[in-house]
Amino acid sequence: MSEEARSLEDLKDVMKDGGSDVAVADEAIPTEPQIDEHGRSYATGKRKNAVARVWIKRGSGKITVNGQEQEKYFARPVLRMLLQQPLETAERVNEFDIVATVKGGGLSGQAGAVRHGISKALTLFEPGLRGVLKANGFLTRDSRVVERKKYGRAKARRSFQFSKR
Repeated sequence: MSEEARSLEDLKDVMKDGGSDVAVADEAIPTEPQIDEHGRSYATGKRKNAVARVWIKRGSGKITVNGQEQEKYFARPVLRMLLQQPLETAERVNEFDIVATVKGGGLSGQAGAVRHGISKALTLFEPGLRGVLKANGFLTRDSRVVERKKYGRAKARRSFQFSKR
């Protein structure tokens, strides 16, 4: 029997089994939590030009950003709501204390960066939450940034006013 015929028969056997070998390889193997000696998980979140370093640990739900309470640092309710989204989706509200330091960008970008960092840190603390957070788009880094200004234009796309004479 030739090599091609043997491999063709092997392929038919796999197809008869329903590809059970392939299904075993596709199953997600849960990784173990990455928690340091202080009981914390660390992750970095990014949005626009803002970079957030986030530590989470079990606690009462206190969120501190750059040494201030979240209500003081993020005065707008919409920005505070952004921080709560991953916790609400994972049904872990008031279970974790969160400490974040943020640099760069404006308040909106910083809130997005902290949200991204919280989501990543949650998956490192509890790997089982990855599917829920990924399905809602919290683990994907939002790569949209401001378009650069081009020469011969007023802004990125805006032209100078046209004058016929």
